[in-house]
Amino acid sequence: MNLMHTQDVEMQTPPVWRVRGRALPLDRVLVMGIVNVTPDSFADGGKYLDQTAALAHARRLTDDGADIIDIGGESTRPGAIDISANEEIARVMPLLEALVGAGVTVSVDTSKPEVMRAVLAAGAAIINDVRALREPGALEAVAATDCGLILMHMQGTPRTMQRAPQYHDVTVEVLQFLSQRIGQACAHGIDVARIAVDPGFGFGKSIEHNFTLLSELSALQRLQRPVVVGLSRKSMLAKASGRPVDERLAPSVAAAVLAAEQGARIVRVHDVAATCDGLDVLRMMLTKGTTIR
Repeated sequence: MNLMHTQDVEMQTPPVWRVRGRALPLDRVLVMGIVNVTPDSFADGGKYLDQTAALAHARRLTDDGADIIDIGGESTRPGAIDISANEEIARVMPLLEALVGAGVTVSVDTSKPEVMRAVLAAGAAIINDVRALREPGALEAVAATDCGLILMHMQGTPRTMQRAPQYHDVTVEVLQFLSQRIGQACAHGIDVARIAVDPGFGFGKSIEHNFTLLSELSALQRLQRPVVVGLSRKSMLAKASGRPVDERLAPSVAAAVLAAEQGARIVRVHDVAATCDGLDVLRMMLTKGTTIR
């Protein structure tokens, strides 16, 4: 790692991310724990369809140190099939209501305006949209609220995104796309302080594209918005490690730490406790052992 780059990450003043009327603390890396209430998500599909199991898992993640729980009701893995808004709401709502009632900061991973309106009315704090509010009515669904927003880059759709993705310069094109989406959101009256951005690892990118993005992730800081990364258990890590999806703990933690060193402020992960341990080591290095996470 380049020493000057490490010092830059340490000293940079983090942007403000306003979520439901409060500023989330970004002086350290926040950990977003994943709970997919789906039958077909790539890493944990079917494990948490039962609401009792989903709630128990979410509680484990918060006990392990998750700052945010991200609930997904529709798989966005390559080749995923769309489901109706009603079905997505039915999957998400019981867990959402239980966690909000317990005071947990909850994000919902959705692109559908109908789902956005329903979960925000039920107390969701963040909308995490892989389509970056491009669905008709999505901007309007969130504009008048005070929720946090995660705008992600994706080339194509979940059904088509991995069919030979092409870029001239992946980092530049992702940066340009996210800048345009921030502009569109602000044009609809959305306070820029509500917005975080996600480069979309694995969403319409080859293995080479993904690792180029990871190595150049600090470029996204030009947007002056918090950077969210989701690298946990993804297929790009199989290329590096040769491990199947259920054995990618070590490469997932390594990727999260590398992303944080490059300036990511929020990491979206399946394995919260191990990720927190890895981030503790990075934070101790950056502060030369004077503080802890």
